[in-house]
Amino acid sequence: MKARRSTSGLPRAGGAATPGRRNPLGTTAGRGSRVRDWPVAGTASRTAAKERAEADALQQGVRYRRLFVALLGTIVALSAVIVLLGTAALFRETRSRPLTAEEQSRYKQEEIARRWQAWPVTSVFPEEVKYFGLDRVQQYARRVGIAPEATCRSAVDSSIAGILDGHGCRTMLRATYVDQTSTFVMTVGVAVLEDEEARASAAEELTQDDRVGVLPVAFPGTVAERFQVAQRQRTGWVGAGPYLVFSTAGYADGRTRAAVPPEEILHSELWPAARSVGNQIAYFLADPPKVPPCTQGNVC
Repeated sequence: MKARRSTSGLPRAGGAATPGRRNPLGTTAGRGSRVRDWPVAGTASRTAAKERAEADALQQGVRYRRLFVALLGTIVALSAVIVLLGTAALFRETRSRPLTAEEQSRYKQEEIARRWQAWPVTSVFPEEVKYFGLDRVQQYARRVGIAPEATCRSAVDSSIAGILDGHGCRTMLRATYVDQTSTFVMTVGVAVLEDEEARASAAEELTQDDRVGVLPVAFPGTVAERFQVAQRQRTGWVGAGPYLVFSTAGYADGRTRAAVPPEEILHSELWPAARSVGNQIAYFLADPPKVPPCTQGNVC
C-alpha cells in the first residue's frame, strides 16, 4: 500500500493556520486576512460629472455677477447724467436774469392786486387826501373813520350788488372823509374783484344812475354822524386795476337829496370834491410799482 501523505502542513477547516506556513498567494492564511476593495464601476464618471456641474454653476454665477455689475454701473451712470442735467437746468432757472416784458407786466398786476391786503388799511385810506375844487384850488379832505370790512352785497345798493356778486367781488372796504371846510361828507368804497378782467366786465354792466352806488358810513359823535342813504346827493365810481372805487357825497348838515334843488347840486363844489377824493384813492391803489430789472433784484 501507498504511504498516506501527511496533511499536517495544510490548514484545517475552522482552525488556525499552521505557524510558519504561508498561503501560496503570498498572504497570510487565516481569519485575519482581507480582500482589497476595488473601485465600483462608474464612480469616476459620476465624480467628473459632479465637478463639471460645479464648474458650470460657478461660471454661470460669474456671468450673473458681471451682468449685475454692468447693470448697476449703467444705472449709476444714468443717475449721474440726470442729476447733472437737473442741476444745470436748476442753475439756469434760478440764476439771475433780466425780466421779460410778460414777467414785468405780471409783477405789476400781482403787486397791485394784493395791496388791499398787504397794505395797512390806513394806507388804503390815508388820513389826508388831496383834492381840487371848482376853481382847481388844491385842498385836503380829512378822514373821519374807517368802517369794518364788509361783503360787497351789504355795502352797496341792491341794483349794484347783483352785478358785483356776479363778477366775483371779494370784499368791500369803506372810509368816510370831510372836506377842508367840513361842509361836505364823502364815503369812499373800494370793491375788490378777482382780477382786472373781472373788474372791467363788471364796470360794463354798472348803471350811470348817480342815485345808486356805495352806501354811506356815518360815525356818531363826528361831523359825519348824520350821513345816511337819504343824505346822499350824488354817487359815482372809477375803475383801477382789480378795484372799483365808489364815491358818494352829501352835506354835513344832514340835508337830503330831495331838499336840495338839482341846479344847486350841479353847480356845487360837493361832487367835484368827492370825485377827486375817490380818484386819488384809486390812483394810490393802482399806481404802477417799480419793477426790479432782474429775477433776483437789481443785479443780473
